Amino acid sequence: MPDAAMPLPPVAPTVPASRRFARLLLGFALYGLAVAALADPRTRFDLDYRVAFLPEAGVADLALRHTPGDGRVLSLALRFDPARYSQVRAEGGQLSRDGDRWTWTPDPRRASTLRWRYRIDQQRRGGGYDARITRDWVIVRGDDLFPPATARTTRGADSRARLHFDLPPGWTNVDTPFLRSRDGGSFVVVNPERRFDRPVGWMIAGRVGTRREQIEGMEVSVAGPKDDAVRRNDKLAFINLVAPEMARAFGGLPSKLLIVSADDPMWRGGLSGPRSLFIHADRPLISENGSSTLVHELVHMVTRVRGAEGDDWIAEGTAEFYSITLLNRAGLLSDARRDRAFEWMANHGRGVRTLIGARSWGPQTARAVVLFRELDREIRQRTDGQRSLDDVMRRLIEIRVVSREDLEAVVEELTGRPSAVLQSPLIR
Repeated sequence: MPDAAMPLPPVAPTVPASRRFARLLLGFALYGLAVAALADPRTRFDLDYRVAFLPEAGVADLALRHTPGDGRVLSLALRFDPARYSQVRAEGGQLSRDGDRWTWTPDPRRASTLRWRYRIDQQRRGGGYDARITRDWVIVRGDDLFPPATARTTRGADSRARLHFDLPPGWTNVDTPFLRSRDGGSFVVVNPERRFDRPVGWMIAGRVGTRREQIEGMEVSVAGPKDDAVRRNDKLAFINLVAPEMARAFGGLPSKLLIVSADDPMWRGGLSGPRSLFIHADRPLISENGSSTLVHELVHMVTRVRGAEGDDWIAEGTAEFYSITLLNRAGLLSDARRDRAFEWMANHGRGVRTLIGARSWGPQTARAVVLFRELDREIRQRTDGQRSLDDVMRRLIEIRVVSREDLEAVVEELTGRPSAVLQSPLIR
């Protein structure tokens, strides 16, 4: 008897290849999200920084509020110099002191606050203030209002930080290096390099006039006391020309730039900070020697390159070199005036025998400018114009704190052999 016919299995409906491919992509995407979740175990805690300026007392009343979330701060160590800081106290958690070092352990279950006061007026050596509060305005650095802190956190914890201001009656404006929150009531403090975000850089508040503009994707604010001759629009027009050249040279610009300016008795120079800088209202946009204090400080602000111990000439020399070079590229200096500017630097630094030192001073910086011009020429010649000092600077930006050895290594990597220029006895 023949075998009974076995029933055939049901036929699965045919899935078009395009749909099978889409399902495969979806599977990979879901897998990627799962892996990302495992690889990024960050948790959060909230930080609220609050500043109240007290002009009559010459101080700022400051508070740091910590709110634990699924992550938290275990302890916070700060140094409060008693010459400038006072009335350190905690509302919640535990606070201990060892000399000028304070350690705060916030409450692990609920919000707690650390408070202190900071005396603002500060003069630089040689006269002129680099921090000042009057009845009408204040110019100060966040680095000083909120001193450096060493934070211990739960594993992988990251902060969400906001900066709030309580202004005296009649004070109508405040600006910082940070973008405003969506509701406009605070500033969003972000430092991608750190998990404990801290408000640093220049700040200004009071009866202040401000001009703002979007330049190369960067919000630029120029602010100064209303009664001072700050020439806000001149500075904005100047940056409109220089910023594109800076972006091409260094590979990118920050999301926000605050330029703070004021007249005497503020210090008669320029000082850069994170995403911000101060420049005296009387400083020309282009000096008689063909350089620019404003561009010099902008280069510091954008690159954030610092010299390692003994090598401050690297940061100062490149900033001054580009203060001339970027003006020329932007069409603000002719080639002939650019060359005369470099000749002035060569003459000003002719007596310098070494570039090595803790702080680069005028003639030293001028001699470093000449060396960097020679280095730029060497790189261009060796690479048939395919590389320049711009490429070196992009690498130095990644290193940040740069030594002579770092500079030599980067140039050798780009050109294929050691630099003859960097064998100079000036840096040996």
